[in-house]
Amino acid sequence: MLQLSKSPPMRKLASQSDSYEICRQITAKYAKTFYLGTLIMPETKRRAIWAIYAWCRLTDELVDGPQSSLTTSETLDQWEQHLESLFAGQPIDDPDVALVDTLQRFSLDIEPFRDMIAGQRMDLYRRRYETFTELNLYCYRVAGTVGLMSCAVLGLESCSQTPWNKTLDVNNPTEEAIALGIACQLTNILRDVGEDARRGRIYLPLEELALFNYTETDLFNNVVDSRWRKLMRFQIQRARKYYMQAERGITALSGDSRWPVWAALMLYQKILDVIERNDYDVFNQRAFVPKPQKLLYLPVAWLRAQAL
Repeated sequence: MLQLSKSPPMRKLASQSDSYEICRQITAKYAKTFYLGTLIMPETKRRAIWAIYAWCRLTDELVDGPQSSLTTSETLDQWEQHLESLFAGQPIDDPDVALVDTLQRFSLDIEPFRDMIAGQRMDLYRRRYETFTELNLYCYRVAGTVGLMSCAVLGLESCSQTPWNKTLDVNNPTEEAIALGIACQLTNILRDVGEDARRGRIYLPLEELALFNYTETDLFNNVVDSRWRKLMRFQIQRARKYYMQAERGITALSGDSRWPVWAALMLYQKILDVIERNDYDVFNQRAFVPKPQKLLYLPVAWLRAQAL
């Protein structure tokens, strides 16, 4: 488990380049689809995104990692103090060096980082969500925040609005950035239903299980029947609506950011297609997009980046 330091260590920290490499490796290992999208970003931007992702991953590890049973509310308090040190320009661990450099290069706000820690607090104490309103708050905190963190790095195009998209605030596509994070988190939830159940967690809203007459016992028994398929179709439709909302914000991004964001959005959304092809069996089959298929979508994402 990530070890939290109460004071900066005496040892010499990684160099800036080595720190970014550590962050790259973390991103490549734990977020393969997301990582592919970063590879088509300009170097400065992709390195910054790796630094942000690495912090997010290390935060998530506190409650979902192999030693998460040792994590307490006090652990998260220490992690928040750690965060304050980073925004004060004081790295504590090797990956911090890259994030501190990123914070100096881009105008990132600390609040989304704090909100993500609040999301981890929810995971520390909650294993059920009664309504989608409750789940939506969780999704914002653990994933919508990533969209907000990334906005300052991706940059905005001041004259990017198209005649058919005049309702978008091109100076602040905040809701669209949050929507992409929520869409990806909902996709994660649907893909990982079986894995979460084995840890005693249910992220699907309980009132929606009841709506389709599907029970917690059914879920823990990996029941795939007509009730489950209807429930999953309902959930997938909602996730796709969030992807559609997110798409409207891509036109506001700077030119060199649109292609990688389109690529990441399209590739992650394709996981939903795989779930459908697997007949909604997320208990026995992990839904993923094979790398050759991912590469085939990159030219399509490039075309969308130019035309939309």
